Amino acid sequence: MIETRRLRTLRAVADHRTVTAAAVALHLTPSAVSQQLAALEHEVGHRLLDRDGRGVRLTAVGRILLGHTNEVLAQLERAEADIAAYTAGTAGEVKVASFATAIGLLVAPAVGVLRDSEPGIRVRVLDAEGDQSLTMVLDGAVDAAVAVEYRGAPAEDDRRLSRIPLYSEPFDVVLPRDHALSEREVTVADLAGETWIGPYPGNPCHDVIALACEHAGFTPEFAHSSDDFRAVVALAAAGAGVAMVPRLALRGTDLSGVEIRRVAGPERRVFTAVRRGAERHPLLIPLLDALRRTATTLDRTSSP
Repeated sequence: MIETRRLRTLRAVADHRTVTAAAVALHLTPSAVSQQLAALEHEVGHRLLDRDGRGVRLTAVGRILLGHTNEVLAQLERAEADIAAYTAGTAGEVKVASFATAIGLLVAPAVGVLRDSEPGIRVRVLDAEGDQSLTMVLDGAVDAAVAVEYRGAPAEDDRRLSRIPLYSEPFDVVLPRDHALSEREVTVADLAGETWIGPYPGNPCHDVIALACEHAGFTPEFAHSSDDFRAVVALAAAGAGVAMVPRLALRGTDLSGVEIRRVAGPERRVFTAVRRGAERHPLLIPLLDALRRTATTLDRTSSP
């Protein structure tokens, strides 16, 4: 019989591509992970992993088993949710990972709603970028993530996750006050050849900006990098370059030294995700509902 914990180990290795990284995610030693994988290979009677440079990759049998693993683990999540619902589990702790802007505008108000409507539910919030938060959900470090669509993100039909769209928002161009483009309408193509300020590579917003520039026919030159949009705006105000910033991230930021221009095209699409099957858990149902309801109140049409 195949043990569930070994299936979790297989999925962690498939997600992280190395035994060492999977061990960190699972809070195990690399030796323990290797032992679990060896035992799983003995149980199924086939080799599941091959060396691939410094990492590993699944064999054909490994890929088959991973597909079944996703279904088995999702069914276990549903079973736990149904048992919790049966026992009227209306008290407990849930952990949410979210990027900073969404914490302020979405998660914190949702936590306030839950404090009034579901006082038995305690919410712990962790600041994490979208690409990190989804990994934290899959690894079991958190129960839910508020994340951003980006290149390389799990697809909407990924069998490991259940995703709920929350909102989308446009990016605005941030220009130094004395910039030559500050007095007229701006397109992304107008920004070719400019010095750029923006998030680090790997940040989902970096991907959105880079893709919008690619569609406009150029590659942006990022001379200054920060994942804090207040710092990005401050650098633009100092004349260090131009930037594109999600509209809601500009709320509450000092814009006295910059000009904000709308631009067509790039959007930040925000969603919440939980492990597939867990969306039925009685502790998560109120949280997901509060996030959805709070998202409907956000005004994403007007620039700051």
